[in-house]
Amino acid sequence: MAVGDKVRFVRVGTLDEAQRMPPDIHIFTSTKQPWLELGTKTPVHPEFYDRSELWPAESLTRFAALEN
Repeated sequence: MAVGDKVRFVRVGTLDEAQRMPPDIHIFTSTKQPWLELGTKTPVHPEFYDRSELWPAESLTRFAALEN
């Protein structure tokens, strides 16, 4: 699915108050620094993930609508 210019991603760490938007998932953790501890509350994936397995149905529906 290609959505082109319809989606933008913001790196939360670049925000002034990053703690107000905790991550839903940690991805590409296979390349994280060894000293970085991610904790256990947020899912961790070494690379990307299959969104159809992890996203709620409502989110999948919104994302699919971007194709139109």
